[in-house]
Amino acid sequence: MFTLTEVASLNDIQPTYRILKPWWDVFMDYLGIVMLMLAIFSGTMQLTKDQVVCLPILEQTPERSGGFLEPEAPEPTNGFWNKESAIGEQAAPLMAKRPPDSVTPTIHFTQPATIGQPYPTGVRTKLDFQQYVFVNQMCYHVALPWYSKYFPYLALIHTIVLMVSSNFWFKYPKTSSKVEHFVSILGKCFESPWTTKALSETACEDSSENKQRLARASSLLKHLSTSSEEGSPNQSAPVLTKSGVTFSAEKLVSEIPSMTILDKKDGEQAKALFEKVRKFRAHVEDSDLIYRLYAIQTVIKTVKFILILCYTMTFVAYIDFDHVCEPEIKHLTGYTKFHCTHNMAFMLNKLLVSYIALICVYGVICIYTLFWLFRRPLKEYSFEKVREESSFSDIPDVKNDFAFLLHMVDQYDQLYSKRFGVFLSEVSENKLREISLNHEWTFDKLRQHVTRNPQDKLELHLFMLSGVPDAVFDLTDLEILKLELIPEAKITAKISQMINLQDLHFYHCPAKVEQTAFIFLRDHLRCLHVKFTDVAEIPSWVYMLKNLRELYLVGNLNSENNKLIGLESLRDLRHLKILHLKSNLTKIPTNITDLSPHLLKLVIHNDGTKLLVLNSLKKMMNLAELELHNCELERIPHAIFSLNNLQELDLKSNNIRTIEEVISFQHLKRLTCLKLWHNKIITIPLSISHVKNLESLYLSHNKLESLPSPLFTLLKLRHLDVSHNSIVVIPPEVGFLQNLLYFAITGNKVEALPKQLFKCTKLRTLCFGHNCISSVPEKIGQLSQLTHLELKGNCLERLPAQLGQCSLLRRSCLIVEDHLFDSLPIEVKESINQETSVSFANGCKCLSDGR
Repeated sequence: MFTLTEVASLNDIQPTYRILKPWWDVFMDYLGIVMLMLAIFSGTMQLTKDQVVCLPILEQTPERSGGFLEPEAPEPTNGFWNKESAIGEQAAPLMAKRPPDSVTPTIHFTQPATIGQPYPTGVRTKLDFQQYVFVNQMCYHVALPWYSKYFPYLALIHTIVLMVSSNFWFKYPKTSSKVEHFVSILGKCFESPWTTKALSETACEDSSENKQRLARASSLLKHLSTSSEEGSPNQSAPVLTKSGVTFSAEKLVSEIPSMTILDKKDGEQAKALFEKVRKFRAHVEDSDLIYRLYAIQTVIKTVKFILILCYTMTFVAYIDFDHVCEPEIKHLTGYTKFHCTHNMAFMLNKLLVSYIALICVYGVICIYTLFWLFRRPLKEYSFEKVREESSFSDIPDVKNDFAFLLHMVDQYDQLYSKRFGVFLSEVSENKLREISLNHEWTFDKLRQHVTRNPQDKLELHLFMLSGVPDAVFDLTDLEILKLELIPEAKITAKISQMINLQDLHFYHCPAKVEQTAFIFLRDHLRCLHVKFTDVAEIPSWVYMLKNLRELYLVGNLNSENNKLIGLESLRDLRHLKILHLKSNLTKIPTNITDLSPHLLKLVIHNDGTKLLVLNSLKKMMNLAELELHNCELERIPHAIFSLNNLQELDLKSNNIRTIEEVISFQHLKRLTCLKLWHNKIITIPLSISHVKNLESLYLSHNKLESLPSPLFTLLKLRHLDVSHNSIVVIPPEVGFLQNLLYFAITGNKVEALPKQLFKCTKLRTLCFGHNCISSVPEKIGQLSQLTHLELKGNCLERLPAQLGQCSLLRRSCLIVEDHLFDSLPIEVKESINQETSVSFANGCKCLSDGR
C-alpha cells in the first residue's frame, strides 16, 4: 500500500501556482483530500476489522419427550463416522437406519431441568473452529454484495482520478511551460518597483482628494488675499503675521507628492520585464490550448461525478448487517444455510453516505465551473477598468490563452492583472525609458560628448537612444543638435532656453514637439535636416517653420509619394533659401514651385534614378545655385537656360556625353561656376568661349582627350580642373588665363609643361601628379604666390632649384617623392622646410578646394 502523503502529492502544485487556483478549484482540492482520507480510512478499517460471523440455520423436528431434534456435526474417525459416538439409547434406531456412507448427526434430547439444576440454553452444532473460519470466509465472498467489499478501493480510485483531473493542466508539458512562464512574469511584475511607481503616479494625478485639497487651499489663499487687501492695502502678499507663514500658489504645487527615482538596477529589470511580456504575449495569444484543456478536464470531472453518483445511489441499499448465506458446502459441514452478520455494515453505510454527500458537493462545484466557463467569452480580456482608473489608456485587450490566464488570476486577486497591465502599456514603457534615460545621461555626461565640427561650431550627436535626455536642453551654448535612430524623440518646452541652437538634425526620428517648443523652433530655427524611410515620417510641423532658412530632406520621395511632400504645403516656408533633396525622384515635385519666389539654392541627389521632368525649374526665376547629382541626365536640361539669376550649376555624376548646349549659357549672365565633372564628356565644344563670365570650370573624371584653344579665352577663369581624363597636351594658350589661381590636370597623359603656363603668375595651386612629365621648367620660380604643388607619380629625375623662389611653398604642400626633394640644394630645402601656420593653412585650403 501507499501512504496518505504519497497519494496526496497528486494534488500538490507549486506554491506560485496558487494565483491560478480560483475558489472552486481550491474547494475541490480540499474535498478531494477529505474523500481521499475517507477512502483510505475505509480501506484500513476493511483490511483490519472487516469480517462476517456466520451460524448455521437448523431445521426443526417433531418434539419427543418435551425436547426437539438438533443435528450436530459428526466427528470423523480415520475418514469414517463412529457409530458409537451417538449418545442415548433412543438414537440407536436412527443410527441403524443410517446409510453406510451418510453423515450421522448426533441427536440430543433436551430434558426439562429439575429444580436446583441449571436450565440448558443455546444450540450445539459440534462445528470446530476451522470450519467456522471456512464458513465465514465462504459467506464473506458469497453473501456480501460486491460494493460492500470494494467500496474503499473504488472511492480511492475515483478520488485519485478527480485529483489528477483537477491539476492536469499544471502537469501537461505543452501547458505547464506556458503557465510556469506566466506565473514567473506575473510575480516579477507584481513586485517590480516600477509597477508601484507607475500606479502611485496615476494615483497622484487622478486623486480627487488632492484636487479638493488644492481647491480648498486656493480658496483659502484667495480669502486671505482679499482680507489682506481690505485690512492693509499697502501689503502686497498675504502673510499671517502671528504664525509667520506665507502662502503662495507655487508652494501649493510643490506640496504634491513626487515620485521617487528608480535606481539603475530596478530600471534595467523593468525594461527586461517589458520585453518578456511582449514576447510572452506574442507566444500565448496564438492558441487557446490552456483554455480548452481546462474546459475538458472540468467536463471529465462532471461526467465522473454523475457516474459515481448514479451507481453509488443504486448500491447503497445493499449494505446490510444481516445476511443469509447458502454456500453449498453441506457435504463439508452438514448445513445448507447460515445466518451471517457483517460487523462493518453500519460503518460502511455511514462512510458511503458521507462519500455521496461529498461527491454531490463536488459535482455542484463542477457544474458551477462549467457555467463560469461558458457563461461569457473567457478567450477575451479587456483592461477597460484599468484604463479608466489609470493614466495608461493605451493598455491593449488580449485574447486566447493570455486572456484566460488573466481571468483565472482575477478570481484570485484583481490587483495582479492591474499591475500586469502596466507592462502592456507603451505609455508606461516610454515613461520608464525616459526616467532611465535621464538617470543615465546626465548633464556632465552630455557635456563630454559635445564636440566642435570643422566649422568651429559646438555639436552634439545622440545615436540610438530610447529618447532625448532632458539634460540636453540645458546645454544652452549648443549650436548643432543631431538625433539619430531615436524612436521616441520628444522636443519639450525646455528647448526654448537653447538660444544658440541653429541646426537641428533628425535622422530616422519621428520627433514630436510640444506646443511651446514648436513656437520657439518656428521663430528661431534656421537649418533643419530630416532623414527618413518614407515621406510620411516627416513631422507635419516641419512645414510650418516660417523662419526656416535651410531644409534638407533625405529619403524616399518617389513619384507615388510626391504629393505627400507638402502635408501642410511648402508655401508657408516663406524664408526658405536652400532646399536639399536626396531621394529617387522621377520629376521635380510641383509643390516645390511654391518656394520659387524666395528659393536661392536647390540640390537634388537622385541616387541613380533618372530624372525625367524638369519643367518646374522654369518657375524658379530667383534660383542662384542648382545641383543635379546622379540624375542619369544625358544632356544639359533646357529648362536650366531660363534661370537668368543662376550663378552656379553642378551636374555631377550623370551620363552626359556631349555639351553642345553650352552655348546657351551665354544668356545666363550671372553664371560663374560650371561643374560638369564625373560624366562621360568626350570633347569640349568651341562655343565654350561664349560663356564669358565663367570663373570656375570643373571637367574632371570625364573622357576628354584635348583642350580646345577657345577654352583659354575665358579670361575671368580662376579655377580650372580637368583631372582624370586622357589629355596629352596642355595648349600654350593657357598663358592667357592671367587670373587663374587653381589649375589641376592630375591623372592624365601630359608629357611636358608649356612655358606659357608660368605666365599665370597668380597661380596658387598646381596639380600635375600621375602624368608622364619628365622635367619641370625653371620658370616655375616666377610663381611667387604658389602654395601647393603636386608632382608625384611622374617621370622626373630632379626638381629645379628655382623652387626656392616660390617663397610661400612649404614641404607639407609639396607633393613629390622623397628622393626628388633630396636632390634639391640644401638652401632650397631649408627654405621650403620653414613651415609656417599661415602658409600651411593656405596651402591645405587650396588643395581641399581643388579636390
